[in-house]
Amino acid sequence: MEATLPLQKHKSGIKTAWIIFWHLFFWMAIISFFVFLARINDAQLTSKELTVIFLLYPVINISLFYLNYLVFIPNFLNKKRYWLYAGIVLISIIAYGFFKYGVGLIFKDIVLVHQKGHVISFATYFYSSIFTSLIFVFLSTALKFSTDWFLNERIQRDLENQRLSAELAFLKSQINPHFLFNSLNSIYSLAYQRSETTPEAILKLSEIMRYMLYECNDTKVDLSKELQYLQNYIDLQKIRFGAKAFIDFKVDGNITNQKIEPLLLIAFIENAFKHGVANDITSPIKLLINVADGKLHFYIQNKKHTLNRDAVGGIGLINVQRRLNLLYPDRYKLNIRDEENTYTCELSIDL
Repeated sequence: MEATLPLQKHKSGIKTAWIIFWHLFFWMAIISFFVFLARINDAQLTSKELTVIFLLYPVINISLFYLNYLVFIPNFLNKKRYWLYAGIVLISIIAYGFFKYGVGLIFKDIVLVHQKGHVISFATYFYSSIFTSLIFVFLSTALKFSTDWFLNERIQRDLENQRLSAELAFLKSQINPHFLFNSLNSIYSLAYQRSETTPEAILKLSEIMRYMLYECNDTKVDLSKELQYLQNYIDLQKIRFGAKAFIDFKVDGNITNQKIEPLLLIAFIENAFKHGVANDITSPIKLLINVADGKLHFYIQNKKHTLNRDAVGGIGLINVQRRLNLLYPDRYKLNIRDEENTYTCELSIDL
């Protein structure tokens, strides 16, 4: 914490310095542009005239710009003290009008006298000054509101990203205990039956857990590793069912150099083994994964258990559908068909 605070202050100082730099750059560019135009139109302008017209008066108007931008808006308008804000702005504009006219009297020959020798009246100059001041007040208000809007949008976007990240972390954390619970139940059954395949099942489970704990921390993983993880899970189920496990698992297409969000597909396979029939040779679990043109097509179908027809889905599929909405918005299609004797899931993802 002690090291973080100075770092945050340093970053804030750098950001403030950049803002000041760009503001100065903008005003210098504007003033230089008008000086350039004035030089083109009248090459006989003296340095004193250029200083008064294009430096002194712009600085006065710019000071009103920042008085409104940094003081009036934050302290009055943003706090919904609208009438007080309007009154202070009006008084400031009038005061600036008198002040600029006073400066004009000092440089009368430059400011108040036309080239034909006609002297500008106080009323004419004052109205012109008010109009100019209103423009700078409007510009500062527009800039303040636009920058505040963009800042609020960025804050809201950051908060939303943080919320989504936290929700994804929570959803992902649910997978491990859910998967572990199901797998331990399978191994318990083998141990209870004193099966010789129990050590092999424990070894497969350790490989699966190693992948889930150490290789799934990145936002995306290699598709080949994810498919190997699915294969290990299927092998674990085959050990559980022994010779009575029937699953038709095929992978087509080029899976190299492809990435996918981890632990997305396992829920569908878990659901097929948990709620479906895996020991019917005439109706094996069908699992097909095809990768082509940057898309992954996932298909799984299982025969429904006659004694467990309504107990499909559960936390696994609800979890994966929510993760798909967060991770692949408008980039996936999920079709689930819950028919009388079969349960089918088809998923298409833009990798």
